[in-house]
Amino acid sequence: MAGDTSHAPPPPDRRGDRPHPLLWRWRRNPLRRPSDRLQAWIALGLALAVLVAAPLAASAAGDAAHRHYRGTAEHQERTRAHVPAVLVHDTPRHPEPGSPEARESRYPVTVRFTGPDGETRTGTAEVEPGLTAGNTVHVWTDARGTITEPPLGAGEIRSRAMGWAILALLAVVLSGLAAYGIGGRMLHRRNLAGWDTDWAATEPRWSRFP
Repeated sequence: MAGDTSHAPPPPDRRGDRPHPLLWRWRRNPLRRPSDRLQAWIALGLALAVLVAAPLAASAAGDAAHRHYRGTAEHQERTRAHVPAVLVHDTPRHPEPGSPEARESRYPVTVRFTGPDGETRTGTAEVEPGLTAGNTVHVWTDARGTITEPPLGAGEIRSRAMGWAILALLAVVLSGLAAYGIGGRMLHRRNLAGWDTDWAATEPRWSRFP
């Protein structure tokens, strides 16, 4: 049709030919320096090392922590006693009696109990709400007759061991990142020094041109 203006076709999309930002150091190009390839090898080596070392470190730390806390729990079971104690005062009432929160809530109350030496002692224990003075509860005491926490349970042992395993894994990953950062900084400084040396040799010849 008259008056129509033909348009050149759009240029082909070559974005698929562009190297990934993390892989450009592996592709041949005139701007790639030996230090770029070295940095790529460092990154690959550290990545492989972290992939291998992180699970091993997590497993070793988790096993060691589990053995430690299992031994602690066994020691606590041998040295702690679950003894009856009598409330000296009433326990405060929960604002919502019978609610799930009330069943989980505990209040500090003075209690009277018999120590391992046979003497009557008093201490503070966390007990459920709504109890009156004279009620009997059970408390954990250590070898000295002091009210303490119950021995570590299986769930606590697992959670603490898992926490140490996660910390070990993160430590290996952060160490790998730190090593890569330090290596990259050293290579960058080396590149800057090389550029200064090359420019010092090139600048006199460059400045002769008008």
